[in-house]
Amino acid sequence: MKTCVVIYNPNSGHTLKRSLMSKYRSLIESYGYNVTIIGTEYRGHAKEIVSHIGYVDLLMSMGGDGTFNEVVTGNLQRKTRLVLAHIPVGTTNDVGVMFGYGKNIEENIKMCLNGVVKEIDIPLINGRPFVYVAGFGKFLNIPYDTPRNLKKKYGHLAYIISGIKDFLQVTKNYEVTYEVDGKQVHGLYSFMLISSANRIAGFNNFYKDVKLDDDTFEVLMCTYTRRIDIIRAMALLIATDAEHVDGFESYRASKIKINFNSYPKKAWCVDGEKLEIRTKSYTIENERGVKILMPKKNIKKLFINQD
Repeated sequence: MKTCVVIYNPNSGHTLKRSLMSKYRSLIESYGYNVTIIGTEYRGHAKEIVSHIGYVDLLMSMGGDGTFNEVVTGNLQRKTRLVLAHIPVGTTNDVGVMFGYGKNIEENIKMCLNGVVKEIDIPLINGRPFVYVAGFGKFLNIPYDTPRNLKKKYGHLAYIISGIKDFLQVTKNYEVTYEVDGKQVHGLYSFMLISSANRIAGFNNFYKDVKLDDDTFEVLMCTYTRRIDIIRAMALLIATDAEHVDGFESYRASKIKINFNSYPKKAWCVDGEKLEIRTKSYTIENERGVKILMPKKNIKKLFINQD
């Protein structure tokens, strides 16, 4: 019989309840799996579990984007990597929506187990994986600075409230030199985003035609320094493509090196969590071939390789 370990975060979202886990276990077992369910107890626990368990046929995470990030990170630390799956149950669930999932957990499990295994690219920032986005600067501290109890109580609204507060604060600009596509650029930037997704912070299509297996990620550097200009640019960004909005320098790249002129006081945000690595120099590049079991729904849209 096939084996499956489910790692779930009991603090994710409103809908994931311990009392329902036996129901989800029975559903997964109906697909021919011998199932073990493990709840996380602290930040980083999912990563520890994945990096130390023995071989299983499927490792499924149930939680938010941060939980999935931990599972991916733990998997990359293994000598023998596992096939992963992710059932979204968090506040925003950017990755889950991108993969084609809805809000019903049972239906999501069925979509997953009736899906296909695909190989995706996972970007690394100084060796630390992120599943879909890493960012720095204006507004990018909101995901990790917004209290967890507010996220759980108000959902996406909690981020909007924090965003309004952050908007009223003075914008700090960062002197940065970066190397990408064989050229070096120097300037002042209010924020930067490195993403491998077509949905960020609940908004779709900052970049058009994003692929998960093309060995590139999307880079967005904002040169606007005034708050009102940043907001206007963001509004245009939501309505059109990043490559056609003034105030942004944008790239599709497989590697970028970013150097801050001075030690940054704020931390990078990685998949909604604070990046503990603190330095003036960062290198972002891809780890290829990470195997994910996902729904068939968005395969044609997200992958070059259709096999």
